[in-house]
Amino acid sequence: MTRHIVQFSGGIGSFAVSLRVAEKYGTARMTLLIADTKIEDPDLWRFARDTSLLLDVPLTVVADGRTPWELFRDKRFLGNDRIAPCTKYLKQIPCRKWMKEHADAEESLVYIGIENSKRDRARIPAIARNWRPWRVRFPLCNRWQYALTKEQLLDEARSYGVEPPHMYSLGFEHNNCGGTCVRAGQRQWRHTLDVLPERFAYAEAQEEELRSVLGNVSILRQRRKGVGYALPLAELRRRHEEAQAEATSR
Repeated sequence: MTRHIVQFSGGIGSFAVSLRVAEKYGTARMTLLIADTKIEDPDLWRFARDTSLLLDVPLTVVADGRTPWELFRDKRFLGNDRIAPCTKYLKQIPCRKWMKEHADAEESLVYIGIENSKRDRARIPAIARNWRPWRVRFPLCNRWQYALTKEQLLDEARSYGVEPPHMYSLGFEHNNCGGTCVRAGQRQWRHTLDVLPERFAYAEAQEEELRSVLGNVSILRQRRKGVGYALPLAELRRRHEEAQAEATSR
C-alpha cells in the first residue's frame, strides 16, 4: 500500500497539498514531515499543529539540531541569495534520512507544496531529481488547471477553521526562517527591517560576526556597472534608514 508523505514546510502551499492528499487518499498512510531549522517564526508551529489536528495526522519533526547561523560557522561559508547550504543540511538531509529509514521508495510518494506559477513549475525537474529515488508529486502545479492565488489558498485554510500563519499578514510571501531567509532579496530584507526590526538586528549581528572571520562576504549582493559587490545587512539598513529620513523630511 502506497505511503503518502507531504513535505510540510509550514507554508500555505503545503497546507493546501495536505488537504488534497487527505481528500484523495485518506490519512491512514499519510505523513506530515517537517524539518525544524530552529529559527522559524513561532506561529509556524501553531499552524503546523492546527493542520495536524485538522487532519488527525501527527507531525513528524526532523532536525539537524543547528540553526543556519551555526551551520554557516561550521561550514565557514555564509549562505546567500545564490547558494544556501542551510536548505541542504537543515532540511533535505534530515528529511532524506527519515525517508530512508521509514519510507520505501517503491511504495512511497512525496508531495511538494510549490504553487502553480510559471516560475515555480520551472523548478519541478530539479526538485524531482533531488528527491530520487522517491517519486514526487506537485498537486498545486498543473498548467492546465486554474491557478489559485495566494489569497484564495489562505481563505481555504480559514474555511477549514485554520488561521494562516501571521507572517503572511505581515506582508511576507513565504512562511520560512522567520523572515530572515538568506535566499531572500533586498526588498524582503528591507521589509524585515521595517516590520521585524529585532530579527533583522539579530541577522545583522550574525552576519557581522561571520564577516569578521570569513572576510568581505555578505548575504546580499549589489551590482555596479555589471560587477557584483558585497552588500552587508548593516549597509542595507543604513541606506534604508537614510532613504526613510529623506522621505520624511520632504
